[in-house]
Amino acid sequence: MSTKITFIGFGEAASALVAGWGAGTHEVSAYDIKHEDAATRGEIAKRCDDLSVTCCPSVKAAISGAELIFCTVTADQAVIAARTAAPLLSDGQVWLDLNSCAPSSKTTSSELIEATGARYLDVAVMAPVHPKLNNVPLLIAGPHAETLRPVLESLPLVPRVVPGPIGSASSIKMIRSVMVKGLEALTAECTLAAVAAGVDKEVFSSLIKSHPGTDWPSQAAYNFERSMVHGARRASEMEEVAKTLEDLGLPADMVGATITWQRKLSEVDVAAPENARQTPPETIANALLAHIRAK
Repeated sequence: MSTKITFIGFGEAASALVAGWGAGTHEVSAYDIKHEDAATRGEIAKRCDDLSVTCCPSVKAAISGAELIFCTVTADQAVIAARTAAPLLSDGQVWLDLNSCAPSSKTTSSELIEATGARYLDVAVMAPVHPKLNNVPLLIAGPHAETLRPVLESLPLVPRVVPGPIGSASSIKMIRSVMVKGLEALTAECTLAAVAAGVDKEVFSSLIKSHPGTDWPSQAAYNFERSMVHGARRASEMEEVAKTLEDLGLPADMVGATITWQRKLSEVDVAAPENARQTPPETIANALLAHIRAK
């Protein structure tokens, strides 16, 4: 049965879900702030056209009549998106917050949404959306999680209910990111230093002996690619991770360094490799070193 769905933000995550469902499976529309910029309007219009998605000129047009509203903006825009959309919502609509935000940010968004009579769902995306697409594992939490789980499964999506209030799913994602995104930053710093010193072969050999379960050269190249392509978004997410730790009364020193590296790697004027795991990490590192040293 077709469901009327809209996306607020139509980037990688949103387009992956729609691609997984297949064109025409649901009545899908989308609004992306890039549509308001002449320089990026064509990019969004083409993405929507390729997936048979109605490209909307405003949040109001996208939300009108939608049953499920997926919010898939960047982490720093999640509360702003909820605040913008709230006056336009009505009873019966569902706001699914897939953004990588601190539990306190999701609580703020939920209060804005629920005050309108619409329902809010805390959703955490727990793996890269490629290649899994709509089969990417999701954690969902909040008072409507059990009721909405079968609705999401019917689309289909792959949700798992996390007991507890809004923010329970998000806290798992945020705290996990300390390790996942932190390892990307740590690997970059180690690999760049090793290549700069001309000792990368020895360093990787030693790491493989100490941690035999990881192919460190391949992982380093893959981590470079992830940060070069998605570093700006990861930095925004890690700012929400820092907020999560601070809300828990903990320091966020490692998170702060991760934000710096993720942003730094996203800003270098170097093309990311297409087949990262098959690219020697020293090739990527050498391309990055000159730009990083110059900055």
